[in-house]
Amino acid sequence: MAEDAGRDPGRGVDDRRRASSPPPRRLAYVDNVRAAMVAWIIGGHALLGYLAIGGWPYDEVNEVTMAPRVEWVLTAILGPSALFLIGAFFFVSGLVSQAAMARRGPGRFAVERLLQLGVPVAAFILVIWPLFMWFAYLAAGHNVSYWWEFRHRQPFLDSGPMWFGEVLLYVSLGYAAWGWAAARSVRRPSRPPAPLRGRHLVAVAGAITLASFVVRLWFPARSTQILDLHLWQWPQCIGMFALGVAAGRREWLAEVPGRLYQACGWAVLIIVAALPGAAIAAGVTDVAADATPYLGGWHWPALLLAGVEGALAVAGSVWLCGLAQRRLTGTALTTWTRSSYIAFTLQAPVLLTLAIALRPVTWPAEAKGATVAALGILASFWLASRLRRAPLRRIL
Repeated sequence: MAEDAGRDPGRGVDDRRRASSPPPRRLAYVDNVRAAMVAWIIGGHALLGYLAIGGWPYDEVNEVTMAPRVEWVLTAILGPSALFLIGAFFFVSGLVSQAAMARRGPGRFAVERLLQLGVPVAAFILVIWPLFMWFAYLAAGHNVSYWWEFRHRQPFLDSGPMWFGEVLLYVSLGYAAWGWAAARSVRRPSRPPAPLRGRHLVAVAGAITLASFVVRLWFPARSTQILDLHLWQWPQCIGMFALGVAAGRREWLAEVPGRLYQACGWAVLIIVAALPGAAIAAGVTDVAADATPYLGGWHWPALLLAGVEGALAVAGSVWLCGLAQRRLTGTALTTWTRSSYIAFTLQAPVLLTLAIALRPVTWPAEAKGATVAALGILASFWLASRLRRAPLRRIL
C-alpha cells in the first residue's frame, strides 16, 4: 500500500529517457480501491475482536463474544474476502511497483520502500503494538507491565496487522535485487511481452494452491512465527506480487482486459455462492471448533482451502482491479483515499482504544463489534488525513 499510489508508467532507467518523460500522475482508482479494502479490513478486525475464532488480538481479553450462529453468518460474509484481500493488495503493489522501478531504478526504489515500509513497521513492532496491547490487558484487570507485555507477546516481536507491510518490504527488496541483477545482465533486443491469457491466471492459481498446501505442512494457516511473518500466506503474497508485476508490464495499470475482468468476476461469484453450502455439506457448523483440518496437513480439507484461496486470490484480485478501473474513478474523497496506508497503520491503536472505552458498557458483543467497526473506520481515516498533511507524510 505504500507504493507510488498508482501512478502511470513513465520514465525508464537511463538518464536521457528520465529527462524526456512527463511527470507521473496518480490514478484515482488505485487510491479508491486501496481505501475500500483498508476500510473493509478495519471493520473486519473490529468484529474479529468479539468472535471466538479470533484473528484480532482483542479476543485475548474481550469481555463478551458473539453467539456461534452470528459468528457463522459473519464468517460466511467476511470469510471469502479474507482469503483474497491480502493477495489483492500485493497484486496492486506489484502493478505500481513495476512502474516505480522503471522510473526510479532498483536502488532508489529499494531506499524508498525501506523508508515507507520499514520505518512504520519497526515503530509498530517496538512501541505501538505492545503499548496498546498493554493498555488492553490493564483494562481487562491483568496487572502486568509494558516490558512484560513486550517480552511475552506470542509471537515474539509481534507485528500485528503490520505483518503485511513487513512482508511487502521483503518482497519489494527482492524485486529490487532482481531488477538490479537484470540491469547488469547481457542485454538482448527487447520485445513486447505476450498478453496474459486465462490459462496463465489458472496456472498462477494452481501454483499458489500447491505452494500453499506444501508450506502449510510445516506452517499451518494462522500459525505464528517470530516477527509474525505469516509464512503460511507467503505463496499467495509472492505469487500475486509477481502477477502484478507481469500485468504491469502489459499495461494493466491502465486497463484490465475486459474479457478477463468479466470471467474473473463470474469465478468469484460462483466460488463465494458455493462456499456456505460446501461448509454445511462438510459439517462445519462451529467455525472456531471445526476449522482445524482446513488449516494445514496431509489431508484433503487443507488442499481444498488452499485451492479456494488460490482461485479467489487470482480471480478476486483481477476482478477487483478491473471493477475499480471502471467504477471507482471519482475524486470526491481524495484526501481520505490517499491516506489509506496511514489509516491501515493507525487501525490498531484506534480499534483497541475504542474497544477499551466500550468495555464497561453492558452491550452485547454484536452491538459492540458493530460500533467499534463503524467508529474505527471513520477515526482511522480521519486521523490519517490529518497526519498526511504533517511532515511525516513523506515517510507514511
